[in-house]
Amino acid sequence: MAMPKPPEAQPSSIQPARALFATDALLPGGWARDVLLQWDAAGVLTTVLPGSHRPHGVTQASGPVLPGLPNLHSHAFQRAMGGLTEYRATAQDSFWSWRELMYRLAGALTPEQLEAVATGLYVEMLEAGYTHVCEFHYVHHDRDGQAYADDATLSLCLLRAAQTAGIGLTLLPVLYQTSGFGGTPPSQGQRRFIRSTDNMLTLLDRLRPLCAAQGARLGLAPHSLRAVPPDALRAALEGLRAQDPTAPIHIHIAEQTGEVEACLAWSGQRPVQWLLNHAPVDAHWCLVHATHMDADEYRRAAATGAVAGLCPTTEANLGDGIFDLPQWLAAGGRWGVGSDSHATVNAAEELLMLEYSQRLATRQRNVLATAAQPHVATAMTLAAVAGGAQASGHLNDGALTSTAGLTVGQRADLVELDAAHPLLQGLNTPEDMLSAHVFASHRQSAIARVWAGGQLRVQDGQHAQSASARAAFIAARRQLLENTRP
Repeated sequence: MAMPKPPEAQPSSIQPARALFATDALLPGGWARDVLLQWDAAGVLTTVLPGSHRPHGVTQASGPVLPGLPNLHSHAFQRAMGGLTEYRATAQDSFWSWRELMYRLAGALTPEQLEAVATGLYVEMLEAGYTHVCEFHYVHHDRDGQAYADDATLSLCLLRAAQTAGIGLTLLPVLYQTSGFGGTPPSQGQRRFIRSTDNMLTLLDRLRPLCAAQGARLGLAPHSLRAVPPDALRAALEGLRAQDPTAPIHIHIAEQTGEVEACLAWSGQRPVQWLLNHAPVDAHWCLVHATHMDADEYRRAAATGAVAGLCPTTEANLGDGIFDLPQWLAAGGRWGVGSDSHATVNAAEELLMLEYSQRLATRQRNVLATAAQPHVATAMTLAAVAGGAQASGHLNDGALTSTAGLTVGQRADLVELDAAHPLLQGLNTPEDMLSAHVFASHRQSAIARVWAGGQLRVQDGQHAQSASARAAFIAARRQLLENTRP
């Protein structure tokens, strides 16, 4: 699609510290040559000008420049579990047995540990090519289930972690009230999650100015249909819309077949079917996972404009199943990716896993390529950036405020690939370099630099605070394991 040509910057107006020249840059309409990128003091792109000459003093990117990828689903504290649940705990392990191990970790977490783990994770995300994260935050209270003296204590930990790392944030406090369909009382392991609807709306009121002060977006996450009864869901949505008509809404839905069966037993309807019949789902919503839908649910859900929040490495790690992305795309659906439980923190690997899962399901190759973008890595990156930006809350009255990615008016979230990296060196086109980064890197990151909101956060593949953040993460994880091992 044609890009509107932004006003051409005059050399005298260029501030080299807020500019980058890219021989190749991935714009919303595809790859462009000789692109001058400039941004203002707020970190918003003011110039995206293909066919330029590099102005004096402006740095030239060492390789292709991509838009930063939004991570649309994160439970930050679960990064401390990475690699620790890969053993058989029951005769037939599943999401449900994994969840019991996760509850032990959630039950032991302190505010200091949450902030350390989240900061370390967000540093990892930036190094991995994510520049924005949607934090689906459901550990609200102290370890005994009682509210902290400051009810926003753990939310503030996440705000500080994002600010320290320099990553964009959409904070999604989670409404969680029951342990199953039909109002089953919460279990002991869920005691830190539980809030009344009024209490949640009060928390959102408290957090809104704090989020605005650091440029974070605030939304709401009804955890799931099994965790939020119908009356509470209705009241929460009405209260949220009274506060902010455009706030993003994320919900876990149809992740496991057991959830689908339980919803059918409760209501006679499948989870996505029930949601579409009873809630005002629209383009402000993100349906996280939505793995198990029938053909009618795919069609109806896509028609709402909601984003499908796909978490391929977590869904594979938990054995959830495979989302039918070709069917979703045929219905006009939008999608983005998240790292969820953070079994993997690597934007390229998330895209690789998504494409490979579709290949396994369809027994075809290059499933997610398009007529406009036959290189599958290019097509996937553009789609994930657009869907992720929408799910992050960059909407206005139901329409995108502007095209997502590297375009005037968007945040200067840039990822520079290293053309001298062994896996990219000698390749002649940016399409091939991005393909190598996604499909051939074998965890050897080819990312050279990352800017988030116009601030250089990663240089030579490493965040400036990498060492200190990871040391604090390791210490916090060690403490948690001492308190959670059987």
